[in-house]
Amino acid sequence: MRIVILAAASLILGSGPLLAQGKGIRLWNLTTETISSFQLSAPGQNAWGPNQTLNDKDKEVDHDERLRITDVAPGRYDAKVGYRDARSCTVRDIDIKAGTVFSIADKDLKDCSK
Repeated sequence: MRIVILAAASLILGSGPLLAQGKGIRLWNLTTETISSFQLSAPGQNAWGPNQTLNDKDKEVDHDERLRITDVAPGRYDAKVGYRDARSCTVRDIDIKAGTVFSIADKDLKDCSK
């Protein structure tokens, strides 16, 4: 009996890091439009990474929807946000923390162009 309890405790405690990961880093789209592309770059570099909207089942992020961000380390980033109408905007200096949700709103969008 004692071995079973110790084994169960080991499994529970051993899974701590997995539980701590939660849902990972996520973007919350608070803009008024559906985002069709979302790319990150080191601040001021304009070296855009992969389109993160491809992580979503319908490849877009609707208003008030959350998107899982993958293969990105916590830190500060610029983002390029694209919309269905071919408009593209930049969001500067986003602070991304491990296991948290960060949001983008219309007021954050800068340097928009078609």
